[in-house]
Amino acid sequence: MEAKELCKKFGITPSKAKGQNFLIDGNIVNKIIKASNLKSNDVVLEVGPGLGVLTEKLLSSAGKVIAIELDRKASSMLKERFVKEIKSGKLSLVEEDVLRVNFPAIGLSDFEFKLVANLPYSITSKIFRLFLEVGPRPSEMVVMIQKKVARRIIAKPGDMSLLSLSVQLYSDPEVLFDVSPNCFWPAPEVDSSVVKLKLKKDINPADYKLVFRLARMGFASKRKQLHNNLSGGLGKDNEAIKKIISELGWNEKIRAQDLSVPDWVTLSKRIQELL
Repeated sequence: MEAKELCKKFGITPSKAKGQNFLIDGNIVNKIIKASNLKSNDVVLEVGPGLGVLTEKLLSSAGKVIAIELDRKASSMLKERFVKEIKSGKLSLVEEDVLRVNFPAIGLSDFEFKLVANLPYSITSKIFRLFLEVGPRPSEMVVMIQKKVARRIIAKPGDMSLLSLSVQLYSDPEVLFDVSPNCFWPAPEVDSSVVKLKLKKDINPADYKLVFRLARMGFASKRKQLHNNLSGGLGKDNEAIKKIISELGWNEKIRAQDLSVPDWVTLSKRIQELL
């Protein structure tokens, strides 16, 4: 059944406020499935299944799919569309805000599942933070996000942001392909991209609290030089911060966006000595 027919049958009106732009292009769905490299015993988490176009393909490729859908009308439609899969336990439908889900209660733990989804664009950064820093952490993510956000997460020093730092510290990100607005209904006003993030298993988020404390200070005023942001945020003497920057061989005019991921880790170790 076509997207418009499904919406009409179940009384679903795509909400611009909720960012409901349903993926309808089968070719894009197949490319996402191929990129996910799913095995018959894989557990897949899908956030925002919408009309179930991607869900259907996930069910035919993975061992189990857990789909989180907040919209009640969409959930009702999914329950009817996938009644057999839900009854058999192959599909578990969680009617909840993804940011409030009790993941251990639904059987998800670190590196034992894959996240494959067309993410809600309005909360992309929050979803990344959840699954990269807070957990549970998937083994990898293959997700559709806004094109400009996709470019931000693979940024190089000079264009770094708090988001790119987080994504690159905890994973190896790659932009797979771009997606036209015409692949959705209704068509969004932005271009999209599918990205793959392979998470680093040897990274413990608890070990990097100071890195992100410093990064939040550094990126708070991107036009300011890093030593000014850090000295103000830490309540430390500006000259002491400048001395550390100089000893690291950096220009004292350096800004937060100029630092690489290893730079932030090195800086945090030196700053730790001041605290």
